[in-house]
Amino acid sequence: MKLLLDHGLPRSAAGLLRDAGIDAVHTGECNLGKASDSRILSFAQEEGRTVVTLDADFHVLLALAGSSGPSVLRIRIEGLRAEALASLVRDVLKECGNDIASGAAVSVSAGQIRVRRLPFQGSA
Repeated sequence: MKLLLDHGLPRSAAGLLRDAGIDAVHTGECNLGKASDSRILSFAQEEGRTVVTLDADFHVLLALAGSSGPSVLRIRIEGLRAEALASLVRDVLKECGNDIASGAAVSVSAGQIRVRRLPFQGSA
């Protein structure tokens, strides 16, 4: 699984995920620190990466475009430190890795994971 962590997430979480054997990079490491959400999605699609973000806009962009990828993992828990974020992402990948690999929009809140397959039903 290849991940792209959005600029709102701790940059050091990418290193912790790499230490755990997950191919993870942060937008700041890819000269995407100030890139638009559309550009980040394009980069992730080109690189075969799943976007990990706090931002709901990525799910909206996927729905509006009727896209089947890239997968997006939205964390709906603010203020996570790098260690907690990396642990949460690892847990979500264990639970939903097959869905994410097939194209999904995943939302994670305290105690709940919601998976929607891409493209969204009713999308253009």
